[in-house]
Amino acid sequence: MLIFFLVLIGLSLLILAHEASHFAAARWFQLKIEEFGLGFPPRLWAKRKGETEYSVNWLPFGGFVKIAGENDRIQGDAGALHNLPAAERRKYFPFQPAWKRSVVILAGVTANFIAGWLLLSAVLWLGTPQLLLVGGVQPGSPAAQADLRAGDVLQGFSQAQDFIDFTGRNRGQQLTIHFQRDGEDRSVSLTPRVVTAPGEGAVGILIDEAGAPSRPFLAALKDGLIETWQITKLVVAGFATLVGSLVRHGQLAAGISGPVGIFAVAERTGGMGLIYLLQLFGLISVNLAVINLIPFPALDGGRFLFILVEKIKGSPIPYKVEAWANGIGFALLILLLVALTVRDVSQWL
Repeated sequence: MLIFFLVLIGLSLLILAHEASHFAAARWFQLKIEEFGLGFPPRLWAKRKGETEYSVNWLPFGGFVKIAGENDRIQGDAGALHNLPAAERRKYFPFQPAWKRSVVILAGVTANFIAGWLLLSAVLWLGTPQLLLVGGVQPGSPAAQADLRAGDVLQGFSQAQDFIDFTGRNRGQQLTIHFQRDGEDRSVSLTPRVVTAPGEGAVGILIDEAGAPSRPFLAALKDGLIETWQITKLVVAGFATLVGSLVRHGQLAAGISGPVGIFAVAERTGGMGLIYLLQLFGLISVNLAVINLIPFPALDGGRFLFILVEKIKGSPIPYKVEAWANGIGFALLILLLVALTVRDVSQWL
């Protein structure tokens, strides 16, 4: 339960950082901000300060910012906007130069990139304890019969070769293997195989070594930036795989999770230690940045694309076209989220 709340708080802070960056950029350009909310409605409490209403809402997951005029044109209120006095227009989002609107829109993505980089760098700077993980289990092996699973943390060994040597010396003898699963200490009894075929181990597991010593601060920042870039490329490739699988086969690609899957992974990760949970938040932050930057309607990248098209054609995209594009894009994103959630729940159960 503690891991659940830590993950909820962590994800909320990442989303809040995204929205707060939109807020900060809009405030820097002296735009009118109608509301900045913590969480999502229904509303719990609100207070107005100047032109901005600050609210706390019942659903504690992230936040939102309403910049004056940002969605009015899309909602068909373009005429009302143009009837505003000239002095008031300077504070409304649609009347800003393209570069200012771009900065406001891309501020959230930038914040998530920076947050991901700093979190990953912090993990490298602090260092992670050395762990021995079960990377996979061979069907029918002693490990499979003992119900060892991928993700279990083997205890009593710091290197893979130590475990291999130990089980190799005790072939045919019953052993007790201590491990940790979901933060709980467990143990199983198994007997390593006396005779093994090529490619088989005495116990029948794939072993992954995790953990690294701490690095100097500046080296951690540099390596964290490199790691962030590598993760960015992997996320782009993963999204391309997802789209390709949906288009060619009409099904979701394996290895891509929704909210339920993220919580399941976080629960296992939290059992390995809080430093690994911090690393997971760094990965999620980079994921949020990349996904939001994709030029798809209803995402920040899609809104930025509309600004680029506007600059190329010399006039804004008709509000009905933008409204339909964002509406359809939002509906498709919700359908994808529901599909991922259903699959995650079915696998979890």
